[in-house]
Amino acid sequence: MTTTALRYSVDIDFPKVNWKIVCFASFSVCAALLLYYVWQVNHLTQGTYMISNYEKQISQLSEEKKNLEVGFAESGFLSGVQQKIRALNFQKTASVKYIQIPANALAKAK
Repeated sequence: MTTTALRYSVDIDFPKVNWKIVCFASFSVCAALLLYYVWQVNHLTQGTYMISNYEKQISQLSEEKKNLEVGFAESGFLSGVQQKIRALNFQKTASVKYIQIPANALAKAK
């Protein structure tokens, strides 16, 4: 190779980089990503809090539903039965007494 060819291939000028702009841009991108991360965590926390509140409300409503079902059953069927029991003068048993049947009182099957 000749000197002219070597000088031509070596004289490539790289563009000069303004390092202040590069540092400012990278800092700005990092700050924006950090703010976005904080925003996402905030929304995630709000969603979790709302879900836990909804689960509490669901459990309270389920308990209230059970109480209403019991109240409805008592007011419908059981209240009629209780009135019938009072009308027939039924009483609670204090003790249970069994009748003793002698062995020779029964007929033997063939």
